[in-house]
Amino acid sequence: MRDHSLFDKIDLHLIRVLHTVLTERSVSKAAIRLGMHQPAVSASLKRLRELSGDPLLVRSGSGMVPTDAALRMLEPSAHILRAAEMLFSDARGFEPSTARNTFRVAASDYLDPLFLPQLVAQIKSQAPLSEIEIHPLSGTSDYRSQLAQGEVDVVIGNWPAPPQELHLGRLFGDEVVCLVSKNHPAVRRGWDQISWLEAEHIAPGATHPGAKGVIDGHLASLGLQRHIAARCPYFGQIPAMVASTLLVLTTGRQYCERFVATLPVVILPCPVVFPRLMYYQLWHERTHASSSARWLRDRVKSVAAAIKTE
Repeated sequence: MRDHSLFDKIDLHLIRVLHTVLTERSVSKAAIRLGMHQPAVSASLKRLRELSGDPLLVRSGSGMVPTDAALRMLEPSAHILRAAEMLFSDARGFEPSTARNTFRVAASDYLDPLFLPQLVAQIKSQAPLSEIEIHPLSGTSDYRSQLAQGEVDVVIGNWPAPPQELHLGRLFGDEVVCLVSKNHPAVRRGWDQISWLEAEHIAPGATHPGAKGVIDGHLASLGLQRHIAARCPYFGQIPAMVASTLLVLTTGRQYCERFVATLPVVILPCPVVFPRLMYYQLWHERTHASSSARWLRDRVKSVAAAIKTE
């Protein structure tokens, strides 16, 4: 028989605290994200422990980790929160001018530097009461889990073969080129495949655990390997590093063109033939039919189209 007395003690706010504490693995970080005082979060966690009969979060070294029972609660709690958000917004129809949604976007910083600023501007101009969270797409993030658990609504980046279990919307393609300093020898004398491979390259880290970058993945398929002399997780800082060194950045033309007017750099053709870089937005089945999520995806598509035609 269902325990109605237990059910009556659980409210949506408590579920939100549960999900945030488990994802942040820290009461203090959860308090910041929730906009609550830390003692209030601690009190809610105490209630959750009493209701579940489990410690939920335990100390491990200098940090905290969820228990097995807590990990089993993670996805159901995310599902409850996303369902609650859609319950009323979709029932009454999504109206951007009055909506108070929180839109969560995970994006690679390989994107055109104008992409996210224009996306945020478009969302805020059309849905001024809504909030926006931009999440990094980095080697420490698992975007599949983030989408499945409702931590993000859409992921934007480039993949040679996007995951088949996710919905996909193509945004644009881009030519692979090289960005180098104006003082790089290749500017004067050019380069062939061998000299390009032997040059000193700078590369970012992987976008998700175990991933090989698009450039190096294609080279490996050809039996080739370039000389990576530097790695930097902050893609936006790489052009300035290229400008003051002999390092070579190989990426999309659209990204490189944003820096030609402001840095002493030039764009050179790549002597290795690459397929076009394809940029996509990915989303989970859980938000596929949501009117607010569809609106967000339309904004992403609109910004991508506008930037590509500039």
